[in-house]
Amino acid sequence: MEVLSGYFQPGNTTVDDFTTVVVDNSRMDALGREGYELTVDRSSVRLTAATQTGIFYGKRTLEQLMTDKGIPCVRVSDRPRFAYRGMHMDVSRHFFPKSQVLKMLDEMARYKLNVFHFHLTDNGGWRIRIDKYPRLTAEGAFRTQRDWYAWWDRNDRRYLPEGTPGAYGGYFTKEDIREIVTYAAERHITVIPEIEFPAHSDAVFIGYPELCCTGKPYTTGEFCVGNEQVYTFMEDVLTEVMELFPSKYIHIGGDEARKVAWATCPKCQALIERERLDGIQGLQPYMIARIQDFLASKGRVMVGWDEILHNELHSETLVMSYRGQKGAIEAANRGNYAVMTPGEVLYFDWYQADPSTQPRAMYGYSPIKKMYAFEPVPADPESAARNESIIRAEFVDPAAVEPIRADRADRIVGVQGCTWAEYIEDEEQQEYMIFPRLLAVAELAWTPQEKREWSDFKVRMNSHIPLLQQRGLNTFTLSDEVEITTRIRSGNKAVEVTLDCEKYPAEIRYTLDGTPPTPDASLYEAPFTVTDSTVVRAAVCRDGVIRSPERKQLVTLAAEIDNYYPFDVPEIWKEYFD
Repeated sequence: MEVLSGYFQPGNTTVDDFTTVVVDNSRMDALGREGYELTVDRSSVRLTAATQTGIFYGKRTLEQLMTDKGIPCVRVSDRPRFAYRGMHMDVSRHFFPKSQVLKMLDEMARYKLNVFHFHLTDNGGWRIRIDKYPRLTAEGAFRTQRDWYAWWDRNDRRYLPEGTPGAYGGYFTKEDIREIVTYAAERHITVIPEIEFPAHSDAVFIGYPELCCTGKPYTTGEFCVGNEQVYTFMEDVLTEVMELFPSKYIHIGGDEARKVAWATCPKCQALIERERLDGIQGLQPYMIARIQDFLASKGRVMVGWDEILHNELHSETLVMSYRGQKGAIEAANRGNYAVMTPGEVLYFDWYQADPSTQPRAMYGYSPIKKMYAFEPVPADPESAARNESIIRAEFVDPAAVEPIRADRADRIVGVQGCTWAEYIEDEEQQEYMIFPRLLAVAELAWTPQEKREWSDFKVRMNSHIPLLQQRGLNTFTLSDEVEITTRIRSGNKAVEVTLDCEKYPAEIRYTLDGTPPTPDASLYEAPFTVTDSTVVRAAVCRDGVIRSPERKQLVTLAAEIDNYYPFDVPEIWKEYFD
């Protein structure tokens, strides 16, 4: 972006009113399907793109550029780094109404995200009406308790028929789904449905127990892979789903099968013998292969969590790497396409701050800076090791990590933030966990690595929080605690110390003599070095008063780089994750 002098004054008009739009297909090579060029001078605004999608994104940039002074005069040539820029919403563990889905689609469009991963089925409830199997929603969409901890973790786990007084749950009708898909398409967002196979399917067996190995509900969460009825069910359900969702991609889960019931199931054992499978470990790949072939026969492409790498995958099949980055690296190096969505980094249901101050979350620690630090295409040992260090919260030697081959880097097609809902009970809490972290995911997905800079992003993020709140979103309050990071410098003879804070601007005061920081302590302005063992103590000061809890860290040369990645769970928090 080139910033010029002056401002364009839009007055009381809208972006559509004052923008001259040019759709020029000859610019496809330069801008791609989603890129645009924007020129703002004192008298006019001109937006050029090869498609209407590019025009749409250019207008979103114009909206973000607006200030009280007007729109700054600029020249912008912009296109996304990745074709897949995703957000996932789990509506099974807790049900979120159509109005909330539409609200999230609005925010996705505002920040140029273009794929909505709709997690419609899981143990918490079946959330989509299927005409051929009405008991999926009549008996599997409602349960005894709203609270996941009470219902699942304490083994209540009972479902209730639709209409039972006090039952918790819900589902989307086919008309709801059509409205959501249309609403998304108007915002240049593709909706990918997820229907779980072969696991996470307890809710199915309440109405259709014959589809599990025991023939009884409440006994297993996996389909009976050896039962041919299961494949009829699978094809029937996916056929109705495909009638509602025009997306090229259909997500089938494929994760976390416990396999316990398969070990003693006569039908599964007979299938193992008949097909010469690798014991019970061969059953899941067998089912996934059949689903993959069925979807391909209908002109669709399978998406699955990274366990599907146990299969021989079709060339177009898309792997979602959630167990760290290794799944995406393996998929890419095998020649398959992959989306980076490592749970340790890009899951919105992880804690953002001290658990004693936060609503109950899943576990772990994933502040916005951690999300922003991740590199989706680790195409060299150093970036792969840095990612692994962020994931593990410990130093990882580059020699110990396999990167993506340079000639396969284009196989990483994007990134996705995931909103799992075990402990997200309502719309306000969902928004609190997503925002502003979604902004970091959006920038990872759109902006090239060389143009990403945390200090710049932090300023812009802080300016967007009031705008999010004005739109009625319940945002996380950025932490004013100081983060202390270290890096060995000068041939292991000095340690560079960096102090940071999510809030901007932040006045950080620090000491190196062991005394607590006061408003008169040294003002942090830039990274500094220490050459001996030193206790760094720091806190945020505002209006002449220390406002944040003190952060203290012993810095020594012996500490090496293990403190360079500060995203480990502090020891004092760990009781919350037991």
